[in-house]
Amino acid sequence: MKRKLLSLFLLLALLLPFTGCDGLPVASDGGADLAVPADGKTLTVSFLDVGQGDSIFIELPDGDTMLVDASEADQAEGIIHYIEGRGHDTLDYVVATHPHADHIGGMAEVLQAFEVGEIWMPDADCDTKTYENLLETVEEKAIPLHVAAAGKTILSDESLNISLIAPCSDEYSDLNDASAVISLTYGKTRFILTGDAEAHSEEQILASGVSLSADVLKLGHHGSNTSSSEAFVKAVSPKWGVISCGEGNSYGHPHKETLELAEELGIELLRTDLLGTIVMTSDGETVKYGDTESSGNAGGETAVTTTAATEAGGYRWVLNTSSKKIHREDCASAKSISAENRAESNQSVSRLIAEGYTACGTCKPTD
Repeated sequence: MKRKLLSLFLLLALLLPFTGCDGLPVASDGGADLAVPADGKTLTVSFLDVGQGDSIFIELPDGDTMLVDASEADQAEGIIHYIEGRGHDTLDYVVATHPHADHIGGMAEVLQAFEVGEIWMPDADCDTKTYENLLETVEEKAIPLHVAAAGKTILSDESLNISLIAPCSDEYSDLNDASAVISLTYGKTRFILTGDAEAHSEEQILASGVSLSADVLKLGHHGSNTSSSEAFVKAVSPKWGVISCGEGNSYGHPHKETLELAEELGIELLRTDLLGTIVMTSDGETVKYGDTESSGNAGGETAVTTTAATEAGGYRWVLNTSSKKIHREDCASAKSISAENRAESNQSVSRLIAEGYTACGTCKPTD
């Protein structure tokens, strides 16, 4: 298998030639402010709690959808249920950032469950059964396939730009560095999604001169110290850093170096192992998460204000004051808490975690 099957698809699709970062033209990265939509439509980005893996579901302002990665095979059913639960039966855009099982393991099953508009993948060299199954599914469903490479644009209109700023080459010794890195700009707000891109890929992105300033950075490789180099993170200068990793994972993700860098730079970290699924929204002017919001950082400083998190009913969690766990009201564990250890709260999960609590791994309460 390796690259041969993917190359065959690319020939059949008559795709444009590769354009990368090494002295070649780079397409617009959406780094500058775009026109802010007047209709108040919302962009929603959900960083799914899929254990030690990545999966990001994006609901675009026009109602279209995008899926970035699909974690391990055992997470496919949960990903499908989440998307269907949000009222969708179509994935208009899909990106498989690179061919590691914790990013594409569930992708074939997810693609089978939905109508799919198109898929983007790097031309990476991989011969695993998981990758083969994904390619066979793409062929079977005749899904239009595009090479994910720096300088290419997935979608662009007056207020929305989704483009690729990596991979900057088609040859890497480490598959992580072949990761598709996505710039998602809506109005004045911006998300950078990095897959598992390591420091080498980050160096290439920086060398390209592409604008990187953003409100939200999905930190590379689950918060590993081999990604999220200081120079790269400083260039992005996000308000929030999102880490997708599994509770108690054997890799020790996120590594202490990454946590210390985020603290030093004043970045608020949001972790799926602690918070469960993380949902963020943008109206083109501000990015909102829980009880905080960030004004557009696509081209400058970030301003943060407090919003009324408890309006219209707000949060309502059941707390175990002994185990320091946060539960949903209908969680079986919540119903078994003794009266002396039981409390209720309308604070956000992120605030409760800051106070020393952790989210229940079964009911997965999220803001």
